Amino acid sequence: MRRVTLDDVASLAGVSPITVSRVLRKPDSVSEPLRQRVNSAVKELGYVPNIAASRLASARSHAIGVIVPTLYNVIFAEYLLALHEILVDAGFQVIVVNSRYSEIEEENAIKALLGQRVEAVIIAGIHHTTHARQLLTRAHLPVVETLELSQDPIDINIGMSQESAGRAATQHLIQRGFKRIAFLSGNLDHRSQSRLDGYYLAMREAGLEDFELVTQRPRHSSIALGSALCAEMLNCMKMPEAIFCTDDNLALGAMQECRKRGIGIPYNISIIGFHDLEFAACASPSLSSIASRRYETGKLAAEKVLAAIHASTRPAVERIDLGFEVKARESTGD
Repeated sequence: MRRVTLDDVASLAGVSPITVSRVLRKPDSVSEPLRQRVNSAVKELGYVPNIAASRLASARSHAIGVIVPTLYNVIFAEYLLALHEILVDAGFQVIVVNSRYSEIEEENAIKALLGQRVEAVIIAGIHHTTHARQLLTRAHLPVVETLELSQDPIDINIGMSQESAGRAATQHLIQRGFKRIAFLSGNLDHRSQSRLDGYYLAMREAGLEDFELVTQRPRHSSIALGSALCAEMLNCMKMPEAIFCTDDNLALGAMQECRKRGIGIPYNISIIGFHDLEFAACASPSLSSIASRRYETGKLAAEKVLAAIHASTRPAVERIDLGFEVKARESTGD
């Protein structure tokens, strides 16, 4: 069965193909009766415009490429929500690609997006292959790197210091008098590694560094993984006084494992997570966490892209630190 064409719509509506094209591209330029007749034909035939051909004709794609490392982790939900709210309302299509925490796959995603003639690229992260960076630089379109801070941004960089946040989480526990502070992590991607660097820094500064207190497994972060990592840690070492988890899912899993073993929180052990997901404040006990401004990051990234597109010039290099906040709650005795 062949695809419905523009000519089919024109024939059913009793107008020329040029008129159909005008109705679809600039509906306000034709009369209401004509617009209704063409739209009825489009609906009846199930016609879908050829976007690729439209892009070639107009030199505009009205599409923004977004690259995230995973669609599995809920931490990107608010980030993507903000991007869609701003960009879709402005008349742009948001094309989301998953790089699966691979710089090679990110490079391939960049090639695919540039091949679709996107008008800007927004990336969760700052670490790219040399060729990927060259592609973005030579594309001469707005590029926004997010969620981390770069010393050498391509265009616009909006994020936070992951290392400083990891250090602050660890210091929060140290300030409460804890000395044996464990670290739990799933995949050690660049952001998690930076949080681990911050943990080591704070522990060294306090004279508490102990590499045996770090437990990590290269798996997707989840509540189940948090429980498994906590169980492994408790089975293999003397019980720590506190645990820093690289995200709230791991922290919730660790809390559940401690509860199963009759280990009171925070009376026997304290736990802090990362990201301050919605459930953190509602957990029992409520979970201390580092609040990362994911929605604000996505919103500002979208606004910066729109401003750059409307300016028709490549944006000036800009680095914006949105910071973070320590949310102290019951799980650390607050």
